[in-house]
Amino acid sequence: MMLKNPASKYRPFIFPFDMSDRTWPSKTIEKAPRWLSTDLRDGNQALADPMDVEKKMRFWKTLMQIGVKEVEVGFPSASQIEFDFVRKLIEEDHVPDDVTIQVLVQAREDLILRTFESLKGAKKACIHFYNATSPLFRRVVFGLEKSDVLALAVKAAQLIKDCAAKQPDTEWSFEYSPETFSATEPDFAVEVCERVMDVWEASPEKPVILNLPATVEVSSPNIYADQIEWFCRQLTRRASAIISLHPHNDRGTGIAAAELGILAGADRIEGCLFGNGERTGNVDLVTLALNLYTQGVSPELDFSDIRSVVNTVIHCNNIPVHPRHPYAGELVFTAFSGSHQDAIKKGFAVHETRNDGVWEMPYLPIDPADLGESYEAVIRVNSQSGKGGIAWILEQDKGLKLPRRLQVDFSRKVQEIADATGKEMQAADIWHAFEDAYYLKGTPKYELVEYIDSGARRAGVDRLFAGRIIHDGLETPVTGRGNGLMAAAVDALNAAYALGIEVLDYHEHALSRGTDAKAVAYVECRTADDRKVFGVGMDVDSATASVKAILSAANAL
Repeated sequence: MMLKNPASKYRPFIFPFDMSDRTWPSKTIEKAPRWLSTDLRDGNQALADPMDVEKKMRFWKTLMQIGVKEVEVGFPSASQIEFDFVRKLIEEDHVPDDVTIQVLVQAREDLILRTFESLKGAKKACIHFYNATSPLFRRVVFGLEKSDVLALAVKAAQLIKDCAAKQPDTEWSFEYSPETFSATEPDFAVEVCERVMDVWEASPEKPVILNLPATVEVSSPNIYADQIEWFCRQLTRRASAIISLHPHNDRGTGIAAAELGILAGADRIEGCLFGNGERTGNVDLVTLALNLYTQGVSPELDFSDIRSVVNTVIHCNNIPVHPRHPYAGELVFTAFSGSHQDAIKKGFAVHETRNDGVWEMPYLPIDPADLGESYEAVIRVNSQSGKGGIAWILEQDKGLKLPRRLQVDFSRKVQEIADATGKEMQAADIWHAFEDAYYLKGTPKYELVEYIDSGARRAGVDRLFAGRIIHDGLETPVTGRGNGLMAAAVDALNAAYALGIEVLDYHEHALSRGTDAKAVAYVECRTADDRKVFGVGMDVDSATASVKAILSAANAL
């Protein structure tokens, strides 16, 4: 049961140093960080059913296609599958020359020796070791003093240095994580990292990677940024270190923490493609990278086929990607709301007139086409949708550009169907509803057989329309006169069937280009009792399309 006074049980995290002169809030991210994918390690450990070698290889190939240059490929001392996968990458030459494979290991001698065994023959490899440094872990989990933690880190760093020297054909790099950094005393975190740097003889020419993980998120992301900036200020050899961040997502702010951490001085980000780390996950590299992209900063990762990436992660992790997941969810570019649909439709119309290529679109921060997504799913129709969305789908699917008042008329009909079914309507459903609403198929009450048009109006003589119409199954001749074809056709129908209609508005356009392109005509008519009816006609001949539109309106009566 939740407490009425949570302060009796929980304490806020307090950063112990004054950061009133912090600089990160005034900065902007102007280039991508170095990326490390931990999908094959941290993402793997997060799974109820860890990936086998086949799934790991599929994931690896996707990471290579995306362009990730640093990959933590496993924890080879943890299981035989992890060890075998590292060996497979090396022995079968799956690692490009510009890619570094990284492995994780605890600060234990037997595990370090096993880890180096897994990396024999690697071209470029990074050994990443860690030990917990926070007061809670020192006191509760390990029963160690600060001096014990320092000694453990120094001993492991020295062993790693010695083992690397025995395998000189590999280009080695080293990474150290003061695990639980986010809850560690800041000055102690600096002290232990500098001791490890001493052992590894860090220099600007050969920097070491210092990973400052939010192993558990214990504060809001601004405090994490303060921790990073303070750490970078206090480190005596900042130029000899690459500051890497491994934010988790316990508070749901992993992405914000990573972005603010970059502003605070971090050089590198570790995470999984969709954040599938332990507990609530770690930082989501796809979202982080595409956040940069939408600000005009190249992430140096390629998500041009985002659906393929999603499918790989779902297959390998057996965890779905949420339909509302930023950038990658199947519904993130979709609008059901009528007002949203109308804004997007207008946005696309304006975008087509731009010459600068700049993307400014209501409700869409990124062009779906950049991620290999089509515009077909941008607007989808249910009972919440409006005229703009329905018109958009007909335009995208069939090339129809409905006049506004026709949009309003048809949207009412679609909403009646959507309300009755309670389901989303697909493009095919909407088209069938349009055909039914404006009598474009089947056997309508009024149907054109043929007609003769006298052509251009002569001085003092109205234009003649002479045609044959099927009315309720019976073919009858009709004639009429007017100052144009449509007026003559209306006169003929009114004379023959006493319809009493007049044309208020008319639009037409081609459905495609070319000599055999169909034309579509739209008419709005008024009846003798002041009702409004709409008609739609299609034909390869634009004049015939207009006559069919008049008959469509007559059928609506």
